[in-house]
Amino acid sequence: MDLICLDIEASGLGPRSYPIEVAWKSLAGASDNFLIDPCSADEWDYWDDFAEEMHGICRSELLRDGVDVHTACDRMNAALADKLVLSDAWEFDYFWLQRLFQATGKAMTFKLQGLESVLQREELIQYQFICKAQLRRHRAMSDVDHILQAIRSVKFDL
Repeated sequence: MDLICLDIEASGLGPRSYPIEVAWKSLAGASDNFLIDPCSADEWDYWDDFAEEMHGICRSELLRDGVDVHTACDRMNAALADKLVLSDAWEFDYFWLQRLFQATGKAMTFKLQGLESVLQREELIQYQFICKAQLRRHRAMSDVDHILQAIRSVKFDL
């Protein structure tokens, strides 16, 4: 099984927050990473300065380098169609994916699940311990790399 992990950075953690960066990577090495232009979606104007401190992405960078919401959905659907994609923060990442796809009226062609769907209870506890010990700036691709590294360290049959 080729595990695929996804991570999303967002404009904040509240109910008006939205995705600003998406990254995914498989154990086989396939990956994608992009910023999202918030001006390409209606009503995406919420911004939390504390969240910006965590991920280090400013709005001007999103406006300059971000793809529009339709491109973001199309890229993920094309690459991840019919695949199971894992998240270590399912509740947040699923919320932001829903916000993204709702902004376009498109449906996700892949399924997002939490890590608990592939890790045994003991492995999940070890994974959480490893991740809590990591202090880092939260950027989507580096988070995905850390997730995969932690999974490899607790699940030896991959």
